[in-house]
Amino acid sequence: MRALRSSFISMAVIFVCAVNACAWAQNFPTRPIRFLVGNAPGGGTDFVARAIAPKMSEGLGQSVIVENRAGATGVLAAMLVAKATPDGYSMMVVTRSTHSISPALQNDLPFHPVKDFAAVTLLVNSPNVLVVHPSVPGNTVKEFIAFAKTKPGALTYGSSGIGSVGHMAAELFKSVTGTNFVHVPYKGSGAALADLLSGRLQLMFNGPASTIAHVHSGKLKALALGGDKRASGLETVPTFAEAGFPAVEAAQWYGLVTTARTPKAVVDRLNREAVRALEMPEVQKILSGSGFDAAPTTPQYFAKFLSDDVARWQKVVKTSGIKLE
Repeated sequence: MRALRSSFISMAVIFVCAVNACAWAQNFPTRPIRFLVGNAPGGGTDFVARAIAPKMSEGLGQSVIVENRAGATGVLAAMLVAKATPDGYSMMVVTRSTHSISPALQNDLPFHPVKDFAAVTLLVNSPNVLVVHPSVPGNTVKEFIAFAKTKPGALTYGSSGIGSVGHMAAELFKSVTGTNFVHVPYKGSGAALADLLSGRLQLMFNGPASTIAHVHSGKLKALALGGDKRASGLETVPTFAEAGFPAVEAAQWYGLVTTARTPKAVVDRLNREAVRALEMPEVQKILSGSGFDAAPTTPQYFAKFLSDDVARWQKVVKTSGIKLE
């Protein structure tokens, strides 16, 4: 009888806690939410965050504050969210760089890319573009490769950091094409792009958001796209597959996560508001104008997508032999 009474008490406690958690989640949010970006202002991650944050704020009835925490290719921001209180008040725009490639390259990250986060939604997909300074000969990928092979180790490329998609895409490009470039890592793609525009760098794999305007103005030459289709605003630029190099993978994705063990009701609320923002015509116009394709999903879909991509890049790193510099 005592064991039965104890069981009833335990069940009652669980029920009361569940009711209280549900009531708390229904009132979420009651204060501003911080929206961490692991890169400096001006890059693609920052662009995506600032495109949807105001619309999410409208739906949530609280400020959604974009906070740039650049450092270690997004590791600093990811660590802050991973260790935050699991209440939904800390979110982060994660990318293939922070949550798929970095874990494949580093065994000592202060977070687990899947276990320490609650997936909210995939946000957008975006191809990285191989762009070169106008002083570099060649208007096609094959012409550029022919030139690069005459100057092994003489050309430099920039990226937003070691382990970023731009870095890995360039290293994969080198491996596939037999070229040799020198990597110059930066704290953000904005600084690398500035040096490319000035001619201090010769090439870069960069997102379309901060690239399209410079291609249209003639300040940069776009040779190929890393996605599976041509990008809005860069319709004349072929994909790497179309250019004859299907093995070059240079696409980027952006997703939204919060801290692991955040109540499901809170995650679902964040998902609804993020999806609502992504489906707004004005937001889609902003995104597509910079080469981003909105890709809202359920939390469950994004969780599996993330897990699969982590495994994918672990295989790529292992088979290609790419290592941190």
